Amino acid sequence: MVLEKSNKVGKKILMSGGGRCNFTNYSVDASNFISNNPHFCISALNRYNQWQFIEMVETHGIAYEERSHGQLFCKDSAKAILAMLLDECEDAGVEIRTDCDVSNIAALSADKNHEPAQCRYTLDLSRAQQTSRLQCHSLVVATGALSIPTLGGSGAGYDIAEQFGLPLIDRRAGLVPFMFSDALKPVCERLSGLALQVEARCNGQLFTENMLFTHRGISGPVVLQISNYWCPGDEVTLNLLPDINAVDWLIDAKIDQGKTWLKTLLVQKLAKSLVKELEGLWKIDVMDNALAECSDKQLTAIGQRLNDWRLKPSATEGYRKAEVTLGGVDTDVISSKTMEVKQQPGLYFVGEVVDVTGHLGGFNFQWAWSSGYSAGSFA
Repeated sequence: MVLEKSNKVGKKILMSGGGRCNFTNYSVDASNFISNNPHFCISALNRYNQWQFIEMVETHGIAYEERSHGQLFCKDSAKAILAMLLDECEDAGVEIRTDCDVSNIAALSADKNHEPAQCRYTLDLSRAQQTSRLQCHSLVVATGALSIPTLGGSGAGYDIAEQFGLPLIDRRAGLVPFMFSDALKPVCERLSGLALQVEARCNGQLFTENMLFTHRGISGPVVLQISNYWCPGDEVTLNLLPDINAVDWLIDAKIDQGKTWLKTLLVQKLAKSLVKELEGLWKIDVMDNALAECSDKQLTAIGQRLNDWRLKPSATEGYRKAEVTLGGVDTDVISSKTMEVKQQPGLYFVGEVVDVTGHLGGFNFQWAWSSGYSAGSFA
């Protein structure tokens, strides 16, 4: 039985990937995940891997396509993935109750012969203004986490963990846009909607993908990826020309194209609107000069900044826009093989509520499929 608090199942599936659902990735391994225990996810990912999920997608005749970095999306609609999962539930005799609120969970004691009770948990439910009580042998907590509360994100799973005395790793928003409160804020507002490929670095991590300026700051795949490694107060470094040594490019251009204006050269690689904003932000006073009139020192300073633009976000946009929640139930108390709590028989935690967070690109869905399968194999 599935107890769903929302009025519909699969809301996050339906909205993911712009409505096309990035359901997994061709290349999945432990390096795509963040956890206090980086090895914890390996067992579940091996037990049910991306190829097994892809096989199920193909069996159900769902057309899909590969995009950048091995990401797999439905060609038509995420509704196909949800329909597939519901069909699988129906075939397995699963009952789904929506609009169902669990108000209390209690563990039952073992019987007098010290054998595990057939029913180990009771759940008090509230549904359509009626209350009821259920008993179960196994209880799987698949509540998701704090991200996107409008789609049902909540801390309910953490409350259950705390009820049973399980430790939690500090939570924070992940895969989330950055905001600024300094001079960059109005720049981002004016550039809102502009996208470009950049390299983003923070705390020893590096990603190269598209970045998008927004009226609040910066977003796009590369920003969401690097946000998982950012903490308040950290700098984020952007390389606006990731495939070019900008210093060498400018110095060589001075030799070969001395009469070309600096501004004219820069707009060959960057949007005109961005070049204009950088002129004011970096206080470049030679933008309208011919390259031959610019000193090597001036061009070097500009080139270095193009490859190494250091920004200090004031904050992220928080759980409202976060695609995932970092942290969660400490994996030290969970079996990596079964997802069962080691000291609490019959209690399982799977998916985002656990301290395992994937990169952008279908990895968080794959963790949901893999951890859920592992629990289902033993529950």
